[in-house]
Amino acid sequence: QVRLVESGGGLVQAGGSLRLSCVASWNIGSINDMGWYRQAPGKQRELVASFDVAAWPEYGDSVKGRFTISSDASSNTIYLEMNNLKPEDTGVYYCHRLGLWGQGTQVTVSS
Repeated sequence: QVRLVESGGGLVQAGGSLRLSCVASWNIGSINDMGWYRQAPGKQRELVASFDVAAWPEYGDSVKGRFTISSDASSNTIYLEMNNLKPEDTGVYYCHRLGLWGQGTQVTVSS
């Protein structure tokens, strides 16, 4: 079954850090068009960080300088290192790859 599985979410205080992982169940080959989105309650899903069609990293404006996307193509995995977390980073974080979405992992940042 083709799927993406996220992990690593949790509850953290403002200023803290979390590392999310997303594992694809198939051999992804390359990391282009694979990344992270998030959705806060009552808001639209938004880009957090992603590898674009050329596999270059791109970031949402609100996370630049705090979050880092990385990958290990050999294990079909991408990561999201989140530092200096803020309450407004709270939401469900989803992994995405070529139109396929994971089930999401909850990140809650307390003030």
